[in-house]
Amino acid sequence: MKNDISKSILGIGAEDTTIDLFEGKYAVPEGISYNSYVILDDKIAVMDTIDARKTDEWLQNLQRALGGRTPYCVVVSHMEPDHAASLQRLAVTYPDIRIVGNAKTFAMIPRFFDIDRLDERKIVVGEGDTLELGSHRLHFVMAPMVHWPEVMVTYEESEKVLFSADAFGKFGLSEDMGEWLDEARRYYINIVGKYGVQVQTLLRKAASLDIRTIAPLHGPVIREDTGRYVSLYDTWSAYRPEEEGVLIAYASIYGNTARAARLLADMLSRRGVGNIALRDLARDDSSEALAQAFRFDRVVLAASTYDAGIFTPMEEFITLLCRKNFQNRRAGLIENGSWAPAAGRKMHEMLSQMKNIDICPTMVSICSAVKPCDTEALERLADELTA
Repeated sequence: MKNDISKSILGIGAEDTTIDLFEGKYAVPEGISYNSYVILDDKIAVMDTIDARKTDEWLQNLQRALGGRTPYCVVVSHMEPDHAASLQRLAVTYPDIRIVGNAKTFAMIPRFFDIDRLDERKIVVGEGDTLELGSHRLHFVMAPMVHWPEVMVTYEESEKVLFSADAFGKFGLSEDMGEWLDEARRYYINIVGKYGVQVQTLLRKAASLDIRTIAPLHGPVIREDTGRYVSLYDTWSAYRPEEEGVLIAYASIYGNTARAARLLADMLSRRGVGNIALRDLARDDSSEALAQAFRFDRVVLAASTYDAGIFTPMEEFITLLCRKNFQNRRAGLIENGSWAPAAGRKMHEMLSQMKNIDICPTMVSICSAVKPCDTEALERLADELTA
């Protein structure tokens, strides 16, 4: 299988190309992979189960990998249903299988399942505990709130594999390594982005491990240059810009605010800004726009006034920025209003609640259509964004 790590560590997960929305919210046009692994040794360990949408296929993959043998245990890294929904079926299929998790894992399991003889079958592990399988040795590292409280990762010491739970995963399928960055960024920012402090804690723990391979629960196995991917996670979780550039996000009703956004993009391009992402919040994927906001060091928000407030696609976007702890950026504002512009002031108020947001002094305020005086104001804003 594509996610096999070695002759002893096999990928037994499944690809889901029929799902349209991950977690009922995030568009996954290429689908999603549900990863699971099995370690073949004197004692056989199953590393997580998968979503109920693919349980039958997953069990077939597991049985094929086992070749008639019986697994000793299943390690539950994360109780979210896209990873743990098949746990009940596994426990029924193998009545003596042991279940490995931490104290918070076993507090959650009864909320989802009624597993026979759970108290007899459980193996409770904590920070730094190990489990001998034979030639393989599992080392457990707690990772609470990356991104649920019970999350843990597992380091296999002999082959130096980090089973990283949701960390280092991506939207899309397991073979899409060449397109890892954009979909991994979108996945991280939207799914885990709020918990940067907790990710930083996990990265500090991981720094003491010699990691040759990263095996996430979504997306491809990372087999080379693992330091690059750890470095990206460090940047994202520290809320540092990944690179220089500007996201111009706009919410326009009749097209005039959109025109101002496009004019500003042209002005920035003439000033030498190479990375400019222009996103229509009423039509474009908000999760992708959010990822671009975290990617670049500058953001411009352009919105019409609506019901004496902010046009709703923009208000929802800024709420997302706040929820994901957006910080450490320079921001510009453009508002529009035919008789009583209010969007700019309210956007300013929302941004001011975030940490280390440097708001440019020029707020472009358009009254209906873009006029020459508005063009002059846009030029000033472009100067401030490139100063």
